[in-house]
Amino acid sequence: MNPDKRPTGWGGSIASQPNLSEIQAASERLKHVIVRTPLVPLHSFDKTTDIFLKPEILQPIGSYKIRGAYNWASYLTTEERNRGLSTISAGNTAMALGYTARLFRVPARSLLPDSVPSTKLEAIKRYGVKAVFVPMDELFNFIFEARWNKEPYSFLNPWADQKMIAGSGTIGLEIFQDMPDVETVYVPVGGGGLISGIGSALKALKPSLRVVGVQSEACPSLQATFKASKPTWVDAKSTICDGTAVPFVVDEMYPLLRKVVDEAVLVSEEAVRIAIKRLSLRNKLIVEGSGALSVAAALSTPSKERGKTVCILSGGSIDSDKLKQIIEMDD
Repeated sequence: MNPDKRPTGWGGSIASQPNLSEIQAASERLKHVIVRTPLVPLHSFDKTTDIFLKPEILQPIGSYKIRGAYNWASYLTTEERNRGLSTISAGNTAMALGYTARLFRVPARSLLPDSVPSTKLEAIKRYGVKAVFVPMDELFNFIFEARWNKEPYSFLNPWADQKMIAGSGTIGLEIFQDMPDVETVYVPVGGGGLISGIGSALKALKPSLRVVGVQSEACPSLQATFKASKPTWVDAKSTICDGTAVPFVVDEMYPLLRKVVDEAVLVSEEAVRIAIKRLSLRNKLIVEGSGALSVAAALSTPSKERGKTVCILSGGSIDSDKLKQIIEMDD
């Protein structure tokens, strides 16, 4: 297909920005479901750090996705939940849906790329999710043709659902409560739901705060979209950041992303590996490639340009052999 003619949306409504009261309501709904993750200083031997970590890897499923998935499901009627819960996922959303479905005692299903890492796949199945494998192009077709409308399941849109975004926004609420003088927050970006939620909360609480989206140089869809001033595809390359390897921004998410994100930055694959190693050996935190994007960006930016900084560690699903290789690599 001609790259200029590839679709960038499914013709749906523009994603609604959750207001502060909706995010606060989500926080109440999640109170007994999630871990209220702390802000942890990035370990440094030689000086007091101005970089702090928000370790969403400490959530029950190892990623932030439980916040949005549970908040969404809690608004469904009993009849809607009993139909079964369904989503599309690179791994972490499927785990969140499975965990949520177990809490409500209903079935769950997820479409997954046939390249999903084995570590994530094993966890998805153990949460009881019915895994349906499709080629990546077919997964994209499912999105752009809105095929969920032809299925009996209650479908969780992992990016553009307002309740999902509000659940992610609780992270921003907690950051401000714990560190109101924060100046910059770095957030990994895939489809854009996480940063849309965090940005919505933080911009409501402190408009001057900078919200920075981070992607790998191998898949720079957000930066390309901002430069083009319209939703854009990129030719993605292989990346350790598989959880954020979305080669486009959709029409339905673009206006909200443009509203709450101040800047989109890129980091190298090498910088991500260095961040994974540092977090593992110094902070004793196991983080996947996408989860380490934020730290890689902060470490690549002079302190005077970012000020007091928080980095979102979005997920921790990394293959043990891959982690071992990274830890053993030369600095």
